[in-house]
Amino acid sequence: MDVTLLGTGAPQGLPRPGCPCAACATAVGDEARAATALLVDGALMIDLTPGPAFAAARAGQSLTGVRQVLLSHPHDGPVMEVPAGLPQPGRVADGRELALLDGHRVRAVAVDIPGTGYEISGATGERLLYLPPGAAPAGPANGNGRTAGGGGTGGAGPYDLVLLDVAARPDALAKLRASGAVDAATDVVAVHIDHDVPPGPELHRRLAAAGARAVPDGSTLVVGEFHAVPDLPRRTLVLGGARSGKSVEAERRLAAFPDVMYVATGGTRDGDQDWAQRVSLHRERRPGSWRTVETCDLVPLLEAARPGADAAGPGADAGRTDAEAARPAADAGASGTEPGRTGTEAEGPGAGPAGETSPLLIDCLALWLTHVMDEVGAWDDATWEAGGRRALRERTDALVAAVRQTHRTVVAVSNEVGSGVVPATPAGRRFRDELGRLNAAFGAECEQLLLVVAGQALVLRG
Repeated sequence: MDVTLLGTGAPQGLPRPGCPCAACATAVGDEARAATALLVDGALMIDLTPGPAFAAARAGQSLTGVRQVLLSHPHDGPVMEVPAGLPQPGRVADGRELALLDGHRVRAVAVDIPGTGYEISGATGERLLYLPPGAAPAGPANGNGRTAGGGGTGGAGPYDLVLLDVAARPDALAKLRASGAVDAATDVVAVHIDHDVPPGPELHRRLAAAGARAVPDGSTLVVGEFHAVPDLPRRTLVLGGARSGKSVEAERRLAAFPDVMYVATGGTRDGDQDWAQRVSLHRERRPGSWRTVETCDLVPLLEAARPGADAAGPGADAGRTDAEAARPAADAGASGTEPGRTGTEAEGPGAGPAGETSPLLIDCLALWLTHVMDEVGAWDDATWEAGGRRALRERTDALVAAVRQTHRTVVAVSNEVGSGVVPATPAGRRFRDELGRLNAAFGAECEQLLLVVAGQALVLRG
């Protein structure tokens, strides 16, 4: 089954007509995109794009064999023409199936916004899923290849090809992965591409981190043909200054994956409204399917997926929550819990044994170091010289060793503080120096290092 993408952009296209933004200004050449439309084996057309006959001819295709035109969403872009000779566009009701004379079968898939997704099967068994702009499958994923409710994604195993709005709805891809509808062999192609992500290298970098890719308008894809996409590095360290966007970048790297465990090392600060607001903003950004564990005891979490790991690791006992297995923040001496959450709360699906291998997002190492320095008395010069220095080295060495040996996917966030003004106090200089050492040692065990400056991620390694 061949699929020609007559367009790969948002309904208004990219660049958007009359839009002065930087993304639209730089969307030229292969990064300029018409509204997304699909031509399947020259016989089935999904959605319309401006000048479809010309778009097809430019791709080396013809519309003369099209026998069915289906629409997936209410159209709010430029006026679309229906070329002479094409059947009038229609839609399939959610959950219903349409059989075409050439052997294709089309099943309508319910989505969580106005519109319809389509599951298309070829005569020889290839399967693809196409979702409209800004859409995810309706209903929660239930882990057996379907989403709950009528018209969910099919239960015949993973799709060969999935076309969806990855940039705007990474959670849709996470839901498909959780349900088994997408696996490592599925070709995930981003469509409905808009001006919210800078075109060119930045777009392709973000998609690759999600296990997806983008192709130019006019590309023809062979359903079932394998296309290698760079794997998400197993260990990533994201560095940056205050308000640089480092946490957003870290969260973005895992937004398209299910069952993420967010490890918050900061806790609360009584009476500090600014800190409470920061915590609230972080919490609101996280996908609802993520689980939160509040602890500074990171080593058991990192060791949990290691073969033969001690039962103290999270998920080792199916009857315990992830946070209990990691030891509650109060027992570990962590600096409190987030407002509205207990230290033993585990959110979202799979809060039991799945915690053994679920990806970890640790935010952040600077707060972890602050907590450990509190515990070993590193702020007092006499205590520091009398054994605090050695105790801190032991704790940081244990963390680095756990990162080296972990089998989990880990994305960690840390502050880059060594490029500013020299701190005025010995304690401040000590923290700066120790955080620099920790970042260097932790980063040495990571496949990828990123430095975020003014919201832009610079790849240092990987």
